[in-house]
Amino acid sequence: MFNLQEITDPGKRYDFLLLFDVTDGNPNGDPDAGNLPRVDPETMQGIVTDVCLKRKIRNFVELHFGADAELKVYVRDSGVALNEKHERAYKSLSLTSTGSKQSRADANRARDWMCANYYDIRMFGAVMTTGVNCGQVRGPVQLTFARSVDPVAPQDVSITRVAVTRKEDADVAVSDAGETRGGKETEMGRKALVPYGLYLGKGFYSPALAAQTGVSREDLELFWRALVGMFEHDRSAARGYMEMHGIYVFRHDNPLGNAPSGPLFSRLRVQRRPEVQVARRFDDYVIDIVEANMPEGVTLVKLLG
Repeated sequence: MFNLQEITDPGKRYDFLLLFDVTDGNPNGDPDAGNLPRVDPETMQGIVTDVCLKRKIRNFVELHFGADAELKVYVRDSGVALNEKHERAYKSLSLTSTGSKQSRADANRARDWMCANYYDIRMFGAVMTTGVNCGQVRGPVQLTFARSVDPVAPQDVSITRVAVTRKEDADVAVSDAGETRGGKETEMGRKALVPYGLYLGKGFYSPALAAQTGVSREDLELFWRALVGMFEHDRSAARGYMEMHGIYVFRHDNPLGNAPSGPLFSRLRVQRRPEVQVARRFDDYVIDIVEANMPEGVTLVKLLG
């Protein structure tokens, strides 16, 4: 389906674009707004945070390779507390983790151990100075917030459930005054969603930082596979239908880059068809990527799109 051979060299620089959509779902709820889909209040463009996207990548890695020694995930939905993982590093290296402060040398050794043993630390970095100090890691892979091409129209719809949560609401009771209480057969609920939204996100890979964290060819290949498949293993009624439509990777021969990312990203043009007033599917847009006259040393690799 896609060729990864050209984009698995950890010594190259990569800038990439992600194009995905949601249909009748909530791609990223905002806890400060009653879990409604995140939006820019000035433009009403939908937003999906980098943290949300990284969570899906982590879940993909853990689902497929979580049992492998070097592909464990540091930031998980639940399970072992982070400081306990820091203590594992110290124990494995026969270092002392007790006391108010660990030495810088010990923290550096523990940081290297954490990079070697946790995939998401090698790729995304981590701040591990809480309690048991394992230092800080600046990850080579960075993602931006994804933003919808057009404004979205978040909705909060009512739903009914043919079941009652509390026994006292279901049981029929008659008061001394002859009033009947209970006997409920259904309950009301709410569901937040976006009818349709096409989102564009940006990403960057730094070979200099990858050399510090120990990223391998296998790590990079797994990352690209996770981007392609992260929505396929993250289905839920709340998120509706999400699909990755385009992954456009600009590979630089020079580790420092052969061209700025901005002009490269502007080569992707996403426009709603002129006859479509309100988009409700991916085919309502025209997607065009300019491949001609690419800067010297830059190669476009399309995983999807």
